[in-house]
Order: sequence, then C-alpha cells, then structure tokens
Amino acid sequence: MCPNNQLRLSMLYMVLLLLISLESTVVLAKRPEPRASMSSDERSDYITELRQLYSGPPSSWPAPHVEEDVSWRELGQIPEVADPCENPRTVEKIELGRKLFFDPRLSGSGQLACASCHEPDLFWSDGRAVSFGHNRTQLTRNAPSLLHGGLRDSFFWDGRAESLEAQAEAVLTNPDEMHSSAEKITQNLSSLPDYTEQFEKVFGIGTPTMEKVKQALAAFERTLVGGQSHFDQFLKGRSEALTDSELAGLHLFRTDARCMNCHHGPLLTDDQFHHIGLSNYGTRFEDLGRYKVTKDPKDVGAFRTPSLRNVGRTAPYMHSGMFTLEEVLTLYNAGMPSLRRRRDQQEDPLFPTKSSRIKPLHLNEQDLQDLEAFLHSLSEPQHRIEPPPLPTF
Repeated sequence: MCPNNQLRLSMLYMVLLLLISLESTVVLAKRPEPRASMSSDERSDYITELRQLYSGPPSSWPAPHVEEDVSWRELGQIPEVADPCENPRTVEKIELGRKLFFDPRLSGSGQLACASCHEPDLFWSDGRAVSFGHNRTQLTRNAPSLLHGGLRDSFFWDGRAESLEAQAEAVLTNPDEMHSSAEKITQNLSSLPDYTEQFEKVFGIGTPTMEKVKQALAAFERTLVGGQSHFDQFLKGRSEALTDSELAGLHLFRTDARCMNCHHGPLLTDDQFHHIGLSNYGTRFEDLGRYKVTKDPKDVGAFRTPSLRNVGRTAPYMHSGMFTLEEVLTLYNAGMPSLRRRRDQQEDPLFPTKSSRIKPLHLNEQDLQDLEAFLHSLSEPQHRIEPPPLPTF
C-alpha cells in the first residue's frame, strides 16, 4: 500500500473511532492487519479467472461465504412488483398518486410534500443525514430511498409499517413529520374540484379520504423500479458491463467481504433486522431501533437491512446518516464497534449484543476500492423527473 493511502486510512480509522466513541464506551477491534496485495501479474491472472467464473448465469457462480443459518438468495434481476389484492393499480390511480406525492397540501403546514424527503432528482431520498419535518424539526433518522419500495417486506428503519399504505399514513399523521390528519387532508383536497373529480373517477367517491389518499400514494410508489444499472446489464449476459475492479468487488462481496450474510437476493437485502454496533446505546444519540416496535430485548439496536440497489446515489448512510460509503466499508473491515458495559450497566437487560455475523475482514486497500467500485455498479442512471402540475382553486 502506498504511504499516502496508508496515512489516509489511518486518519479515517481514528476519526471514526472518535466519532463513534463520543459519550460512549466502545471497543473497536484492533485494526486488522490487511491481507497481502497482489502483484500486477497476479492481479491480471486473478481477473482472468474471475471473468471465467462469472461468465455464466448467477446460478453457476461460486457459492457465497455465509453462515450456516443464513437462508440466502442468489443475486438477480429485479422482479415485477405485485399489487396487494386490496389496492390494484390503474393508470388513473397512479397518476392521482403522483400528484398527491408532490402536493404539500397533504401536510398540516401546507409546506411539506412526500417529495420533500423523497426527491426524484436525489433518487427518491433527500441527501441529508436526517430529514427536516414540521416547523423545521430535525428528525432522528436518515430518509431511505423509496426506489423498489413495492418489493420490500417492511418500512422504516425499525420495520414498524408492513405496507406502503401504512408507511404513508404513519408519515402523514406523525406530528414531527407531515403533521396532518385524516380530517385535514379531506378538508384541503375537497376544496379542489380537480381532486374531487379524480377521486370520483378512480375510487367512485368524490370525497378524498385518508384511506384513498394512501392507496393512491402507494400505487404510485410501486411504479418506482430500477433495473438499468451496469450490474443489471451484467446479469443479462453483457460480461463487459462490469470493469475489472467492479468484477473483483462482486467476488469479494460474495466471498471474503461476507456481505451476502445480510445483503442477498435481487434487492441485496434480507429484509431482516440486525444490531451491527451503531446504536449509540447509553448516549444522547441512543436509538433502540427495532426494540421500539417489538419490545424484545434481542432487538435493541437492530435496524432493517437496507437494499444496496442504487447505494452509490443515496449517501449518506446508516440509520443516522453519519457516514460516507468509504467510512462504512472501513467500519465493516474493522469489525464494527462493540459496546462495553459500564459499571452501571452490568445488570442492564437491554444492553445490546452485536450480531455474530459481523467480523473483522482483513481486506487491503485494493480490496476496499474494488468493493466500493462494485457497489457503484448498482447505481441507476440519472433521469430528470418533472413534478406534475397540481390542481388549483
């Protein structure tokens, strides 16, 4: 490793250690000694071998390195979104949902729309560490992208919503987010003839209701699907779609980097909840994660595994939005921080335990660059998306 890279990684490691240990007692495993780097000739032979190994369909690829209890699914192309029986899509319902998504009159203040935290130009996220809500309230978690939401099993970092419809209502009625109510939404939208006409056409009722608003929003959100990344082209048989570095990163992702223990399947997520060491338990930044939903002590500090689709477009990362992609990879390589019980926490039944799937990786600088390159190959191309014209009085 060249001196500049070694110095950069050492400084990054120290900054992350300071950042995470602020107001907390943590143990970050001693920085693992990276494995030996390849010579240029070894690297060339290695890439040639990988080209051969990954020349066929995913079913023929090398088996991933995962724990025995992991029910992993192979990586693959994005499947079609299936509508719930109680909310089938129609062209008219999708168009109504698209207008509602961009309309701030759904909020209590008349200033916030769904698109305020899920901007299409920012790949359906907002680019912030955490979002701002009603009256500029700073929220506590990063806003996940809505891309591929129609293929997810749960919503929010703690999984408290089980459908896009439930997610929409939870945000609309949260006093710190859109600060609205069923009554407010009906009042605002009923005063707009264009909306009453559309609700009559789509749902057979001229009075907009919370139930129908969230159904229309969810119908629109289920159309937000990608599948045009370089990796998708590679999955379709275009071997040249991935560069040498991206291909090496794909192999690392499946093997020595251990990523497929949690990130597998077409969306590169198991849709499960894991504590990876970033709960900041016992500090003013504490977030109990999934525990707030289940009240099960095993879920303290556990958060939903995010999809890695389009990950290169949706920085910053983790539930707190505190990290760059480079920092995330450095943390995983080190084995993530581990909390150490203080004296007053010795008998604490909620003290979190880090997932056993998190282990030091011993990756070198080239490995980390390859892994990051592969993650960027999951990015969708940038498309300009114009917001629709909204109904007026």
